[in-house]
Amino acid sequence: MKKLLSTYEQFRDDDNGAAMVEYSILIGIIAVTAIGFIIGIGGWVTGRFSGLCSAMDNSGVGNCASGAGS
Repeated sequence: MKKLLSTYEQFRDDDNGAAMVEYSILIGIIAVTAIGFIIGIGGWVTGRFSGLCSAMDNSGVGNCASGAGS
């Protein structure tokens, strides 16, 4: 009976599981934030290149045809 009681007290006082859950939630929040940031930057860069391509097409200096090397 003492062994069962000591095992129960050991599980009751163990905080490792709670810390693991907290770190898992923190890692999840960081991952979602990083993915959102990367998607946002990607959209911004795409918009900037589209604007540059439109400006080049309208100026007659060059074009943005697919596969154009220079």
